[in-house]
Amino acid sequence: MRIPACSLADLPQGESIRLECEPPVAVFHTDDGELYAIDDTCTHQDASLSDGWLEGCEVECPLHASKFDLRTGAVDAPPARLPVRTHQVLVENGMLYVELSDALPNLPPTCVAARLGAVAT
Repeated sequence: MRIPACSLADLPQGESIRLECEPPVAVFHTDDGELYAIDDTCTHQDASLSDGWLEGCEVECPLHASKFDLRTGAVDAPPARLPVRTHQVLVENGMLYVELSDALPNLPPTCVAARLGAVAT
């Protein structure tokens, strides 16, 4: 599935945005001008990675300092153990789009339990 994110002009280098989809997606524009999209939820605990610290091609979770490689989703620093899902970013006519991955997300147990509870009610 392809979703619109924003115009490229609205996402300065070194910044990120959160897309409110299910699960949320974070789009990052690195200082080097590269664009990456990953699931916005840390795989360790429910925290927004778009609120984290961007350095090079890594984002640090604001909650417990897990680090994720934006290119691969791999964990670069614990306490997270599972990678985040990555998505393709496309630029067309100055607009950013995210092509969502078909892979299953690695959500933390707190998010899974909350979603299962919402389904059960």
